[in-house]
Amino acid sequence: MMKPINILIVDDHELVRRGLKLMFRTNERICVVGEAAEGAAAIQEAIRTRPDVILLDITMPNGLDGFVTVKALAEEVPSAKIILLTMHDEEIYIKRALELGVPGFMSKNSDPSQLAEGIEYVFDGKRYYSTSLTENHIDKLVLQKNGHPLLTRRELEIVRLSTLGYSHNEIGEKLGISPKTVENHKARIMNKLQMKHRHELVQYALKNHLVEMEG
Repeated sequence: MMKPINILIVDDHELVRRGLKLMFRTNERICVVGEAAEGAAAIQEAIRTRPDVILLDITMPNGLDGFVTVKALAEEVPSAKIILLTMHDEEIYIKRALELGVPGFMSKNSDPSQLAEGIEYVFDGKRYYSTSLTENHIDKLVLQKNGHPLLTRRELEIVRLSTLGYSHNEIGEKLGISPKTVENHKARIMNKLQMKHRHELVQYALKNHLVEMEG
């Protein structure tokens, strides 16, 4: 049985919170562990409940909007992954979310199955942006942010193991996939990162703390 995904709902409208809770009541995978109406309360509730994923509105009262709250949550509950759930679809909001490293961005008008899919993607370490911008446009915004697009959890693990010197066969054994699949992943990683040489991948792994330097 798959691990349940514990979520925290943060929105200043009680009807929205209630609607989301009702929506997830029939989903066996998603469990609502808490709710909050504004940023400060969201931080306290996140510390108390330690959710896997936080659904967070952008526009909230009392000085702590969604973006300010994202920064505070990253400090206080770094293990929680955030999906900004909003009515805003403008590029400026999407760009800000990417700058803050928010893995999820969705519309409040998303249907239940799409919202559940977004939660599972983000929980699994993937990016899920359901916006008017194309995936290519979002990748370009990410490149503007840090020079590199986001890698999935699986891709990051392959980078880590590869940097540590494991062969395709050994990585495949550790991850339960074929050496050919490892090779395909690695080619996609190099393409994503716009790299051609192994030493560039090693530098990337060190810079992003995927491996620690000895000595």
